[in-house]
Amino acid sequence: MLNLTSFETPHHPRSHVNALVRLHHPFTEEDRLEAAIKAGWNVFQFPSEMLCGGDLLSDSGTTTMTTEQFSALIMGDESYGSNWGYFQLLETMGTTFGIDTGEWEIYLFHQARAAEHALFTHITGENLIIPANSFFDTTRANAEANRIDARDLVCEDFKNNPDYPFKGNIDLGALEQLLEDHHKQIPLVISTITNNTGGGQPVSLENIKATRALCDTHGIPFFLDACRFAENAWFIKEREEGYKDKSVAAIAREEFSFCDGFTISFKKDGLANMGGALAIRKNSRLTERYPNIFDNIRDHQILVEGHPTYGGLSGRDIMTITVGLETVVKEEYLKGRIGQVEEFGKYLRQLGVPMIEPFGGHAVYLDMDRFFEGTAMKREDFGGISLAALLLLKGVRLCELGAFAFGTYNPDTEEETFPLHNFVRAAVPRNKYEAQDLFYVADCIKGLYDQRDAIPRAIPVWGKDKTLRHFKARFELVDM
Repeated sequence: MLNLTSFETPHHPRSHVNALVRLHHPFTEEDRLEAAIKAGWNVFQFPSEMLCGGDLLSDSGTTTMTTEQFSALIMGDESYGSNWGYFQLLETMGTTFGIDTGEWEIYLFHQARAAEHALFTHITGENLIIPANSFFDTTRANAEANRIDARDLVCEDFKNNPDYPFKGNIDLGALEQLLEDHHKQIPLVISTITNNTGGGQPVSLENIKATRALCDTHGIPFFLDACRFAENAWFIKEREEGYKDKSVAAIAREEFSFCDGFTISFKKDGLANMGGALAIRKNSRLTERYPNIFDNIRDHQILVEGHPTYGGLSGRDIMTITVGLETVVKEEYLKGRIGQVEEFGKYLRQLGVPMIEPFGGHAVYLDMDRFFEGTAMKREDFGGISLAALLLLKGVRLCELGAFAFGTYNPDTEEETFPLHNFVRAAVPRNKYEAQDLFYVADCIKGLYDQRDAIPRAIPVWGKDKTLRHFKARFELVDM
């Protein structure tokens, strides 16, 4: 049986650089245990002020902004309509994405899920299917809320080739077959760069080009979910033949050259704490099927976000995004950013913790099926939930993205349906932590890995039948 308030963790010497901070933190493990029980062991409900070890729940909006961004923030124009910053942002989007903004309809939102909601709300029809390399949780939920079948087409190399450098690719064979059989039901195809659900893995330009070619053959628009476009461009430069001598900025522009539209969260590769956008080419094939879509989305934006030139954002937010989009394609920034995640992953590898490799750009993904291999833990015991829950006691917060978050429960049959992947994600916020902070997180994970036979199962006591259940559910931890 695992002692919940004193499970041991091995320690890397460098993980103690901030030991005094943790030692003098006002909360004890007993305090955190009480808070975790009160939160129903749900990491989303756990108070952040108790996290002395590292909050790796998400990399979305958790960025520490740069000095240049704080300087720009002061210049924020809070005018209700046509604020000065809006036009600066459009100019920067044109430069960073390589688009002529006069030939695109661009809609600002407070974050990407609002942009996705606007897009999917105004794509109508019967028995619609939108294929993608993988849908993330809220993107899928937005599609399914509008009765769209969100179809994951995970490439075979993810399952069959552990060392494949572009495991985020869409399965081109499956996509071609789906387009041939159901093209009238498919309003668009999406490629998420990098592929968050699939372990933060990048998508190659070869795959992006081939996806666009298949879409062209069937007259289907091709969209990007471009939240981590710069990190994806970095991996193309590092891993894809023919791009070593090209700049990340040039590769990023090439990524966007193949799409008819994109959604983006500026809370990721915009390096900002808030913001998102939807952009669609004015001559996109989408308008052939939905001739009023631009006006409909604009009305939607005004109704729920505000004037089109601020779109739910303050002028301060707009200025920080403008500078963030300039910074994010700088190679010295990306080298440090992605290098830190890789160093974190390599240390976990030395500790023997099973992960998805090669590492992605924004997170390390722990493989729960291999983590609990040889123990009594089964997928329906939700070991990933237990692992993330127990780490709260050490002041560390990760996120289960596996059997529970991406699974579903049928109350009629009382059966669980499980997803392809079963991960716990350690998402590293940009510009926030030092290496020793991540080593401490790794040591805590290793402590539980060494005692994995004693980790209790997580029983959902409320919310297992809800949509987006990982945000809402409550659990009890029960010994195996």
